Amino acid sequence: QVQLVESGGGLEQAGGSLRLSCAASGRTASTYVMGWFRQAPGQEREFVAAVSGSGRTSYADSVKGRFTISRDNARNTVILQMNSLKPEDTAVYYCAVRGSPIIRDRVREYDYWGQGTQVTVSS
Repeated sequence: QVQLVESGGGLEQAGGSLRLSCAASGRTASTYVMGWFRQAPGQEREFVAAVSGSGRTSYADSVKGRFTISRDNARNTVILQMNSLKPEDTAVYYCAVRGSPIIRDRVREYDYWGQGTQVTVSS
């Protein structure tokens, strides 16, 4: 089992920045993919970004150029730096781990999930 704990959400104005952090514990592996998803009210959970153990990254088109994902394998931590925030970025953000070194962007491809952290961007 892998446990994930997110932190760093909150309220920010449009154009501002927030930094989300996710700490993994349990049966983790540096080769596992770590990612972020988000879910807005009434919407399905959607892929935001992911990073492989080797540092390869993938982003949703909606966040490219604004969000940056990174990881610290020694600390089993993944960071999502969110800049130039928009009101449409408002959602609950979830950290997820995929027990594979291959990046995927579908919810069902991920095995472990955090509880989520709220991000609200005001206009």
